[in-house]
Amino acid sequence: MTEQSTAAPKPQPRARTVGQQKAAPAEMTGAQSLIRSLEEVGADTVFGIPGGTILPAYDPMMDSTRVRHILVRHEQGAGHAATGYAQATGKVGVCMATSGPGATNLVTPLADAHMDSVPLVAITGQVASGAIGTDAFQEADICGISMPVTKHNFLVTDPDEIPRAIAEAFHIASTGRPGPVVVDIPKDTLQKRTVFAWPPVCDLPGYRPVTKPHAKQIREAAKLIAEARRPVLYVGGGVLKARATAELKILAELTKAPVTTTLMAIGAFPDSHPQHLGMPGMHGSVAAVTSLQKADLIVALGARFDDRVTGKLDSFAPLAKVVHADIDPAEIGKNRAADVPIVGDAREVIADLVVAVQAELGEASAGGAAASGYADWWKQLDRWRETYPLGYDLPEDGSLSPQQVIQRIGELAPQDTVYAAGVGQHQMWAAHYIDYERPATWLNSGGLGTMGYAVPAALGAKVGRPESTVWAIDGDGCFQMTNQELATAALNGVPIKVAIINNGALGMVRQWQTLFYNQRYSNTRLHSATSGTGAAQDGEQLSKGTRCPDFVKLAEAMGCVGIRCEDPDELDSVIEKANAVDDRPVVVDFIVHEDAMVWPMVAAGTSNDEVMAARGVRPDFGDDEE
Repeated sequence: MTEQSTAAPKPQPRARTVGQQKAAPAEMTGAQSLIRSLEEVGADTVFGIPGGTILPAYDPMMDSTRVRHILVRHEQGAGHAATGYAQATGKVGVCMATSGPGATNLVTPLADAHMDSVPLVAITGQVASGAIGTDAFQEADICGISMPVTKHNFLVTDPDEIPRAIAEAFHIASTGRPGPVVVDIPKDTLQKRTVFAWPPVCDLPGYRPVTKPHAKQIREAAKLIAEARRPVLYVGGGVLKARATAELKILAELTKAPVTTTLMAIGAFPDSHPQHLGMPGMHGSVAAVTSLQKADLIVALGARFDDRVTGKLDSFAPLAKVVHADIDPAEIGKNRAADVPIVGDAREVIADLVVAVQAELGEASAGGAAASGYADWWKQLDRWRETYPLGYDLPEDGSLSPQQVIQRIGELAPQDTVYAAGVGQHQMWAAHYIDYERPATWLNSGGLGTMGYAVPAALGAKVGRPESTVWAIDGDGCFQMTNQELATAALNGVPIKVAIINNGALGMVRQWQTLFYNQRYSNTRLHSATSGTGAAQDGEQLSKGTRCPDFVKLAEAMGCVGIRCEDPDELDSVIEKANAVDDRPVVVDFIVHEDAMVWPMVAAGTSNDEVMAARGVRPDFGDDEE
């Protein structure tokens, strides 16, 4: 969504792009102008696949010494790779595709980036201008299709406008609330002659994101913090996008309030910090979930009160006042009314809050809750997290525990390893059982929940941060959606590491079938030959020991090292072997127990008061004592 300012209109400055040196006008094609524009805005990597309408752009790209193109195997992989690159580096990710099916294959990663506020620019070819609207071969209205899942999009039919469109696209994608932008260019526009000049004059009169918060709202928020007895800092991904983690730590330690970090905010506050309660939400820690429910003040910073955090909305945090700070005013009050709304960049909001809270605490009485560090509140919180810590049981049959596999990967990985997770059980276990001490070390599809995200996102992250070890934590279901990008990684010398948590099933869906569908495992077992119903519901199983596909052979066929691990005694040595490989991708097929479940859990549509610490175990919150 485009953030609107309530301030009086003012002249719009030129887009803040990388490389503002003035370039002498030069005659060239629209395609050459496109590549020159990408160079000037600082794009160093493009993930894409050529095709008929975008082909003119690929010819001058071959001559560029500043833009590296990585040929992926599917456009969805290009979009997720660009997203992983952006999340790991903080820069704008770039992907490219041809018209029609090439462009529509980008819709899922565009929606993914839109939900998670990732700065992304997608450049698509389009049929010739005169053919638009005629149902020409490989025509699709990608601007119309993508409008609901992009921050903005452009259809550029004049080659003279290409530099301005690219500059504006990068500016829009990376400022305010970040998000994806589509630049659609017809083939004839790329082929026509134009005069390239840089920098362009950008004209965005309706786009003025508010970054500086209103001082009165800051004072009101600080006053509520000083008066509260049970506050919680509810931290969302916006804190990471604003690079506000240092300011957050100062605010947290100043107030001594507990901190919860959403799935998109993992790494914004050190997991090891004593004030960190963990992740809230459907599969959050008991202490984090309950702290929000029992709070009398929630300070939401760059978070959006989504359904996975709130559970049944009308029962969420019934006693809490809400301070809600977000750069996107459309998020404030969308799901939960805010007592103190603050529109602004998270870094500036938190920095101003620190000053205002210092002033309020200086005036507070020595016996106040804030002045004493909320001692009574912390006594409750410590009881909950000590009584209901995260944990898991090892399988009785001696097989691998998925939680143990993921935990050991985290413990044996080099410092500052980046983790990209798929979606499902393994995603939640990776969020819980790996310690995240630094920002930009945890990448995942939080809002859209896109299966197939992990492998291409890990590829993009490793391209952007070649000095870092990058592990993709994936499920066997997710992996089979985009594993073709292993070939991309191998051929381009991108040595990612992939852990397949292989339970032979669509694990999270199977968990729901176990809990809510009387263990009727309809179409969730990935090694079943048929789906079947009734007595044959599990289908004809393949012969014992047969794996379809054999992930080790598949990895080797794509130029990767393939390893299988199914013995707990070999777990550490296998992980260490994978960590030692640095010249090609590594895929480790971890055969784990199929019955492992993700706990804690709040069933969909129920109140967070109904959080279950484990199957059949509802925490005792001492409600009668309060």
